[in-house]
Amino acid sequence: MATVICTWREDFDNADVNALHAEGFGHPPLGIDWWAQVRRHSLGWVCARRDGGALVGFVNVAWDGGVHAFVLDTVVAGAARREGVGAELVAAAVRGAREAGCEWLHVDFDPHLRDFYLGACGFTPTDAGLIAL
Repeated sequence: MATVICTWREDFDNADVNALHAEGFGHPPLGIDWWAQVRRHSLGWVCARRDGGALVGFVNVAWDGGVHAFVLDTVVAGAARREGVGAELVAAAVRGAREAGCEWLHVDFDPHLRDFYLGACGFTPTDAGLIAL
């Protein structure tokens, strides 16, 4: 098994993130300008690469400009799943947010991801609210 390295705020190619996001979330590639989006709105992001090459994971860390950061768009390539890549992506996001002075890291997730976020990643359950817009 090849080594996977997770890097905070690494340069990436939009096409790679779009392809990974499409695979992970089951939709066609959308052509999003991820680079502009994360540079404008995010505290940071984490890229996971297999042996420094192919992008096999990505997570965006948005923030409020203060002490709250938010995990968004955690995705791992199908061929790299069940290897701990997702948990390492989130761990790198935790480190990056902590080093930036954030006090809280939030995540919303679908019910089938509960064990991953609460178990493998160490989040604790909390009450939250949501309005569908």
